[in-house]
Amino acid sequence: MSRGRPRGPRGGSVPPHGAVLVTGASSGLGRECALELEHRGFQVLAGVRREEDGEKLLAESHHERLRYAVIDITDDASVRASAELVAHRYGGLRGLVNNAGICLPGPLECIDGEQFRRQLDVNVVGHLSMIRAHLPLLRRSHGRIVNVTSGLGSAAVPFLGAYSAAQFAKEALSDALRRELAPTGVRVSVVAPGAILTPIWTKVSQAGERALADAPPAVADLYRSALQGFLEGNAQQAMASRTTPEDFARTVLRALTDARPRARYWAGADARRMARTARLLPDSLLDRTFRAITAQVGAPAGTDARP
Repeated sequence: MSRGRPRGPRGGSVPPHGAVLVTGASSGLGRECALELEHRGFQVLAGVRREEDGEKLLAESHHERLRYAVIDITDDASVRASAELVAHRYGGLRGLVNNAGICLPGPLECIDGEQFRRQLDVNVVGHLSMIRAHLPLLRRSHGRIVNVTSGLGSAAVPFLGAYSAAQFAKEALSDALRRELAPTGVRVSVVAPGAILTPIWTKVSQAGERALADAPPAVADLYRSALQGFLEGNAQQAMASRTTPEDFARTVLRALTDARPRARYWAGADARRMARTARLLPDSLLDRTFRAITAQVGAPAGTDARP
Protein backbone atom coordinates (compact mmCIF):
# COMPACT_ATOMS: atom_id res chain seq x y z
CA MET A 1 0.00 0.00 0.00
CA SER A 2 1.45 3.34 -1.02
CA ARG A 3 1.75 5.97 1.67
CA GLY A 4 2.73 9.16 -0.12
CA ARG A 5 3.78 12.40 1.50
CA PRO A 6 0.80 14.46 2.69
CA ARG A 7 0.35 18.00 1.51
CA GLY A 8 1.93 20.46 3.89
CA PRO A 9 -0.59 22.42 5.97
CA ARG A 10 -0.59 26.16 5.93
CA GLY A 11 1.30 27.64 8.83
CA GLY A 12 3.70 24.69 9.05
CA SER A 13 3.50 21.55 11.10
CA VAL A 14 4.92 19.96 14.19
CA PRO A 15 6.93 16.72 13.95
CA PRO A 16 4.99 13.47 14.27
CA HIS A 17 6.52 12.06 17.45
CA GLY A 18 5.27 10.83 20.79
CA ALA A 19 2.43 8.45 21.59
CA VAL A 20 -1.01 8.49 19.99
CA LEU A 21 -3.97 6.33 21.03
CA VAL A 22 -6.44 5.41 18.27
CA THR A 23 -9.71 3.75 19.24
CA GLY A 24 -11.72 1.57 16.87
CA ALA A 25 -8.59 0.33 15.10
CA SER A 26 -9.78 -3.23 14.47
CA SER A 27 -10.74 -2.50 10.87
CA GLY A 28 -11.69 0.16 8.36
CA LEU A 29 -10.76 3.77 8.98
CA GLY A 30 -9.28 3.18 12.43
CA ARG A 31 -6.98 0.45 11.16
CA GLU A 32 -5.73 2.62 8.30
CA CYS A 33 -5.28 5.56 10.66
CA ALA A 34 -3.19 3.54 13.12
CA LEU A 35 -0.90 2.25 10.36
CA GLU A 36 -0.49 5.67 8.76
CA LEU A 37 0.37 7.39 12.04
CA GLU A 38 2.92 4.71 12.84
CA HIS A 39 4.41 5.10 9.35
CA ARG A 40 4.77 8.84 9.91
CA GLY A 41 6.71 8.44 13.13
CA PHE A 42 4.26 8.24 16.02
CA GLN A 43 4.27 5.57 18.69
CA VAL A 44 0.77 4.15 18.22
CA LEU A 45 -1.41 2.31 20.70
CA ALA A 46 -4.30 0.83 18.71
CA GLY A 47 -7.49 0.18 20.62
CA VAL A 48 -9.15 -2.99 19.31
CA ARG A 49 -12.13 -5.13 20.24
CA ARG A 50 -10.37 -8.51 20.32
CA GLU A 51 -6.86 -9.92 20.66
CA GLU A 52 -7.04 -11.42 17.18
CA ASP A 53 -7.81 -8.00 15.71
CA GLY A 54 -4.70 -6.62 17.37
CA GLU A 55 -2.53 -9.47 16.12
CA LYS A 56 -3.69 -8.89 12.54
CA LEU A 57 -2.84 -5.22 12.89
CA LEU A 58 0.61 -6.04 14.26
CA ALA A 59 1.25 -8.26 11.24
CA GLU A 60 0.68 -5.23 8.97
CA SER A 61 3.00 -2.98 10.98
CA HIS A 62 6.45 -2.39 9.49
CA HIS A 63 8.13 0.00 11.92
CA GLU A 64 7.80 -1.64 15.35
CA ARG A 65 6.15 1.49 16.70
CA LEU A 66 2.65 0.02 16.94
CA ARG A 67 1.16 -1.83 19.88
CA TYR A 68 -2.43 -2.75 20.63
CA ALA A 69 -4.73 -2.99 23.62
CA VAL A 70 -8.22 -4.43 23.92
CA ILE A 71 -10.34 -1.45 24.94
CA ASP A 72 -14.08 -1.30 25.53
CA ILE A 73 -14.82 2.41 25.64
CA THR A 74 -18.22 1.76 27.25
CA ASP A 75 -16.62 -0.01 30.23
CA ASP A 76 -15.15 2.31 32.88
CA ALA A 77 -12.64 -0.27 34.12
CA SER A 78 -11.36 -0.85 30.58
CA VAL A 79 -11.04 2.88 29.99
CA ARG A 80 -9.09 3.38 33.24
CA ALA A 81 -6.83 0.47 32.35
CA SER A 82 -6.01 2.04 28.97
CA ALA A 83 -4.96 5.30 30.64
CA GLU A 84 -2.79 3.39 33.13
CA LEU A 85 -1.23 1.43 30.26
CA VAL A 86 -0.41 4.60 28.32
CA ALA A 87 1.14 6.23 31.40
CA HIS A 88 3.23 3.15 32.16
CA ARG A 89 4.32 2.36 28.60
CA TYR A 90 4.83 5.84 27.15
CA GLY A 91 4.89 8.24 30.08
CA GLY A 92 2.74 10.71 28.17
CA LEU A 93 0.25 11.08 25.37
CA ARG A 94 0.59 13.33 22.33
CA GLY A 95 -2.81 12.58 20.81
CA LEU A 96 -6.11 10.78 21.37
CA VAL A 97 -8.05 9.83 18.23
CA ASN A 98 -11.62 8.93 19.16
CA ASN A 99 -12.62 6.86 16.15
CA ALA A 100 -14.55 3.91 17.61
CA GLY A 101 -18.22 3.89 16.76
CA ILE A 102 -21.27 1.98 15.59
CA CYS A 103 -24.10 2.89 13.25
CA LEU A 104 -27.63 1.72 14.04
CA PRO A 105 -29.75 2.59 10.97
CA GLY A 106 -33.50 2.47 10.68
CA PRO A 107 -36.56 4.64 11.12
CA LEU A 108 -36.65 6.09 14.61
CA GLU A 109 -40.00 4.39 15.14
CA CYS A 110 -38.19 1.05 14.78
CA ILE A 111 -35.34 1.83 17.20
CA ASP A 112 -36.16 1.06 20.81
CA GLY A 113 -34.76 2.77 23.86
CA GLU A 114 -32.08 0.16 24.47
CA GLN A 115 -30.75 0.46 20.91
CA PHE A 116 -30.80 4.24 21.06
CA ARG A 117 -28.93 4.27 24.36
CA ARG A 118 -26.38 1.87 22.87
CA GLN A 119 -25.83 4.23 19.93
CA LEU A 120 -25.18 7.17 22.25
CA ASP A 121 -23.17 5.12 24.74
CA VAL A 122 -20.65 4.01 22.13
CA ASN A 123 -20.47 7.12 19.97
CA VAL A 124 -20.71 9.81 22.63
CA VAL A 125 -20.51 8.72 26.26
CA GLY A 126 -17.67 6.28 25.65
CA HIS A 127 -15.56 8.93 23.97
CA LEU A 128 -16.11 11.40 26.79
CA SER A 129 -14.97 8.66 29.19
CA MET A 130 -11.80 8.18 27.15
CA ILE A 131 -11.14 11.92 27.08
CA ARG A 132 -11.64 12.33 30.84
CA ALA A 133 -9.38 9.39 31.65
CA HIS A 134 -6.54 10.55 29.40
CA LEU A 135 -6.73 14.30 29.95
CA PRO A 136 -4.03 14.41 32.65
CA LEU A 137 -1.58 12.88 30.16
CA LEU A 138 -2.73 15.17 27.34
CA ARG A 139 -2.44 18.29 29.51
CA ARG A 140 1.09 17.35 30.45
CA SER A 141 2.15 17.23 26.80
CA HIS A 142 -0.18 19.99 25.49
CA GLY A 143 -1.58 17.23 23.33
CA ARG A 144 -4.46 16.97 20.93
CA ILE A 145 -7.85 15.32 20.81
CA VAL A 146 -9.28 14.30 17.43
CA ASN A 147 -12.96 13.34 17.48
CA VAL A 148 -14.14 11.50 14.38
CA THR A 149 -17.71 12.31 13.39
CA SER A 150 -19.13 12.31 9.84
CA GLY A 151 -21.06 14.43 7.38
CA LEU A 152 -24.14 13.39 9.37
CA GLY A 153 -22.96 15.59 12.20
CA SER A 154 -24.19 18.53 10.09
CA ALA A 155 -27.51 17.26 8.76
CA ALA A 156 -29.84 14.54 10.01
CA VAL A 157 -30.65 12.11 7.21
CA PRO A 158 -33.85 10.02 7.29
CA PHE A 159 -33.29 6.45 8.51
CA LEU A 160 -30.04 7.48 10.19
CA GLY A 161 -31.67 9.52 12.92
CA ALA A 162 -30.07 7.72 15.88
CA TYR A 163 -26.63 7.87 14.29
CA SER A 164 -27.10 11.53 13.35
CA ALA A 165 -28.15 12.31 16.91
CA ALA A 166 -24.92 10.78 18.17
CA GLN A 167 -22.84 12.67 15.61
CA PHE A 168 -24.54 15.98 16.42
CA ALA A 169 -23.84 15.31 20.09
CA LYS A 170 -20.19 14.53 19.39
CA GLU A 171 -19.86 17.76 17.41
CA ALA A 172 -21.30 19.70 20.37
CA LEU A 173 -19.05 17.82 22.76
CA SER A 174 -16.05 18.76 20.63
CA ASP A 175 -17.02 22.43 20.52
CA ALA A 176 -17.40 22.63 24.29
CA LEU A 177 -14.16 20.75 24.92
CA ARG A 178 -12.24 22.92 22.45
CA ARG A 179 -13.27 26.03 24.35
CA GLU A 180 -12.86 24.57 27.83
CA LEU A 181 -9.44 23.05 27.21
CA ALA A 182 -7.87 25.84 25.14
CA PRO A 183 -6.39 27.60 28.22
CA THR A 184 -4.60 24.36 29.17
CA GLY A 185 -2.93 23.96 25.77
CA VAL A 186 -4.94 20.89 24.73
CA ARG A 187 -6.32 21.34 21.22
CA VAL A 188 -9.52 19.67 20.02
CA SER A 189 -10.42 19.03 16.37
CA VAL A 190 -13.18 17.19 14.55
CA VAL A 191 -12.48 15.03 11.49
CA ALA A 192 -15.63 14.34 9.47
CA PRO A 193 -15.26 11.69 6.76
CA GLY A 194 -17.80 11.26 4.01
CA ALA A 195 -18.76 8.00 2.32
CA ILE A 196 -15.73 5.69 2.16
CA LEU A 197 -15.79 2.04 1.16
CA THR A 198 -15.02 0.05 4.33
CA PRO A 199 -16.52 -3.06 6.00
CA ILE A 200 -18.89 -0.82 7.99
CA TRP A 201 -21.36 -0.69 5.08
CA THR A 202 -22.05 -4.41 5.30
CA LYS A 203 -22.62 -4.03 9.03
CA VAL A 204 -24.95 -1.07 8.46
CA SER A 205 -27.10 -3.04 6.01
CA GLN A 206 -27.30 -5.98 8.41
CA ALA A 207 -28.21 -3.69 11.31
CA GLY A 208 -30.97 -2.10 9.21
CA GLU A 209 -32.48 -5.50 8.49
CA ARG A 210 -32.37 -6.33 12.21
CA ALA A 211 -34.15 -3.06 13.05
CA LEU A 212 -37.02 -4.10 10.76
CA ALA A 213 -37.06 -7.65 12.14
CA ASP A 214 -37.33 -6.35 15.73
CA ALA A 215 -40.11 -3.86 14.98
CA PRO A 216 -43.82 -4.74 15.08
CA PRO A 217 -44.76 -6.22 11.68
CA ALA A 218 -47.17 -3.41 10.78
CA VAL A 219 -44.49 -0.79 11.50
CA ALA A 220 -41.78 -2.73 9.68
CA ASP A 221 -43.99 -3.12 6.61
CA LEU A 222 -44.57 0.63 6.54
CA TYR A 223 -40.85 1.36 6.13
CA ARG A 224 -39.43 -1.81 4.56
CA SER A 225 -39.33 -0.77 0.91
CA ALA A 226 -37.99 2.71 1.62
CA LEU A 227 -35.31 1.51 4.05
CA GLN A 228 -34.09 -1.24 1.75
CA GLY A 229 -33.75 1.23 -1.10
CA PHE A 230 -31.92 3.64 1.17
CA LEU A 231 -29.44 1.00 2.37
CA GLU A 232 -28.73 -0.11 -1.19
CA GLY A 233 -28.17 3.49 -2.24
CA ASN A 234 -25.76 4.04 0.65
CA ALA A 235 -23.70 1.01 -0.33
CA GLN A 236 -23.57 2.16 -3.95
CA GLN A 237 -22.47 5.64 -2.87
CA ALA A 238 -19.63 4.17 -0.82
CA MET A 239 -18.52 1.97 -3.72
CA ALA A 240 -18.50 4.97 -6.05
CA SER A 241 -16.72 7.25 -3.60
CA ARG A 242 -13.33 8.57 -4.63
CA THR A 243 -12.38 9.21 -1.01
CA THR A 244 -10.19 6.46 0.43
CA PRO A 245 -9.29 5.30 3.94
CA GLU A 246 -5.81 6.71 3.21
CA ASP A 247 -7.36 10.14 2.63
CA PHE A 248 -9.02 9.90 6.02
CA ALA A 249 -5.80 8.83 7.73
CA ARG A 250 -3.86 11.71 6.21
CA THR A 251 -6.56 14.11 7.38
CA VAL A 252 -6.20 12.83 10.95
CA LEU A 253 -2.43 13.26 10.59
CA ARG A 254 -2.96 16.91 9.68
CA ALA A 255 -5.19 17.44 12.71
CA LEU A 256 -2.42 16.04 14.90
CA THR A 257 0.47 17.92 13.28
CA ASP A 258 -0.85 21.24 11.91
CA ALA A 259 0.89 24.06 13.78
CA ARG A 260 -2.52 25.72 14.04
CA PRO A 261 -5.05 22.88 14.01
CA ARG A 262 -8.49 23.70 12.66
CA ALA A 263 -11.67 23.15 14.60
CA ARG A 264 -12.94 20.92 11.76
CA TYR A 265 -11.46 18.91 8.93
CA TRP A 266 -13.43 17.13 6.21
CA ALA A 267 -12.27 13.96 4.47
CA GLY A 268 -14.20 13.82 1.22
CA ALA A 269 -16.06 16.31 -0.93
CA ASP A 270 -19.43 14.87 0.10
CA ALA A 271 -18.80 15.55 3.80
CA ARG A 272 -17.79 19.14 3.05
CA ARG A 273 -20.80 19.53 0.75
CA MET A 274 -23.17 18.23 3.42
CA ALA A 275 -21.83 20.70 5.98
CA ARG A 276 -22.13 23.60 3.54
CA THR A 277 -25.65 22.58 2.47
CA ALA A 278 -26.85 22.28 6.07
CA ARG A 279 -25.41 25.69 6.88
CA LEU A 280 -26.79 27.56 3.87
CA LEU A 281 -30.16 25.99 3.05
CA PRO A 282 -33.32 26.78 5.02
CA ASP A 283 -35.00 23.80 6.65
CA SER A 284 -37.76 23.64 4.03
CA LEU A 285 -35.28 23.23 1.18
CA LEU A 286 -33.15 20.81 3.17
CA ASP A 287 -36.28 18.72 3.81
CA ARG A 288 -36.95 18.70 0.08
CA THR A 289 -33.48 17.35 -0.70
CA PHE A 290 -34.23 14.30 1.48
CA ARG A 291 -37.73 13.70 0.16
CA ALA A 292 -36.66 11.02 -2.31
CA ILE A 293 -35.37 8.90 0.57
CA THR A 294 -38.79 8.73 2.24
CA ALA A 295 -40.91 8.64 -0.94
CA GLN A 296 -41.54 4.90 -0.58
CA VAL A 297 -42.69 4.99 3.05
CA GLY A 298 -45.96 3.07 3.09
CA ALA A 299 -45.32 1.45 -0.31
CA PRO A 300 -45.28 -2.36 -0.72
CA ALA A 301 -41.83 -3.94 -0.73
CA GLY A 302 -40.23 -3.89 -4.16
CA THR A 303 -42.14 -0.84 -5.35
CA ASP A 304 -40.08 1.69 -7.29
CA ALA A 305 -39.53 5.09 -5.70
CA ARG A 306 -41.68 7.92 -7.06
CA PRO A 307 -40.29 11.15 -5.52
